Amino acid sequence: MGILSRASYVIRSKLNSVLNRAEDPTETLDYSYEQMRDQLQQVKRGIADLTTQKKRLEMQKRRLEENVEKHNDQARTAVQQGREDLARRALEKKKTKMNQIEDLERQISDLQNQQDRLIDQKNELQSRIEEFRTKKETMKARHEAAKASSTVSEAMTATGEEFEDVGRAIERAEEQTEDMEARAAAMDELHESGAFDDVLSDKDNIDRELEQLSTDSGVEAELETLKSDVGADDAESAAEQTGEADEAELTDLEGEDQDEVEAELAELQDEESA
Repeated sequence: MGILSRASYVIRSKLNSVLNRAEDPTETLDYSYEQMRDQLQQVKRGIADLTTQKKRLEMQKRRLEENVEKHNDQARTAVQQGREDLARRALEKKKTKMNQIEDLERQISDLQNQQDRLIDQKNELQSRIEEFRTKKETMKARHEAAKASSTVSEAMTATGEEFEDVGRAIERAEEQTEDMEARAAAMDELHESGAFDDVLSDKDNIDRELEQLSTDSGVEAELETLKSDVGADDAESAAEQTGEADEAELTDLEGEDQDEVEAELAELQDEESA
C-alpha cells in the first residue's frame, strides 16, 4: 500500500470515527423513514401521471370508435344512393380509424400493465414503510432505554472523572472533619484536666489553686461575719421586745395597787364619818 493510499485510508477511518460519535441513531432512523415516505409519494405521483395518460388514450379511442360508426353509416348511405366511390372512401377512413384504435388498445394495455405493476410496487413499498416505522419506533425506544441505563450505571459506579473528583472531595472533607473533631475533643479533655497553663498568665496550677483557696476562705469569713451580725440584730430585737413587755406588766401592777389604796382610803373616810 502506497503512502497516498495509507493516508487516504487513515483519513477515511478518522472521519468514520468522528461520524460514528456524532451520529444519533434515532435521528438517522427518522431521516430514513422520511426518505422512504418521499419515495412512496413519488411512486403515487407516477401512478397518477400514468393513469392520466391512459385516460387520455381511452378518450381518444372512444372518439375513433365514434368515427368508425360514422364512416360505416356514410358508406351505407353512399351505397344506397349508388355512390360507390363515396362508399369506398368512407370505408377507407373507417379502416384507418380501426387501425388507430388497435394501436391505442395496445398502448392502453401497456399502460394498464405498468399501472398494475406500479400499484403492486406502491403497496409493497407502503407495507415495508409501515414495517420499518414499527421497527424504527422499537429501536428508538430500545436506544433511549439503553442510553438511560448507561447513564444510571455510570452514575451508580462513578466511572466518570467528575464522579471520581466528587468522591475524592468527599473523602477529603470527611478526613478534615474527623481531624477537627478529634482535635476539639483533645482540647476539651486537656482543658478539663488542667494540663494547660493560661496563655495570658504566668501562674501555674499551684498558684491558681492557692488563689482559689484564698478566695474560698475570704468568702467563708465574710459569711460568718454576716451570720454574726444577723444573730446580734435578732438578740437585740428580742431584748427590746422583752423590756416592753416588762414595762407593760409593771404599769398594770401599779394601776392595780393604786386602785387598792384608793379603795382603802375611801373605807377609812366612811368610818370617820360614821
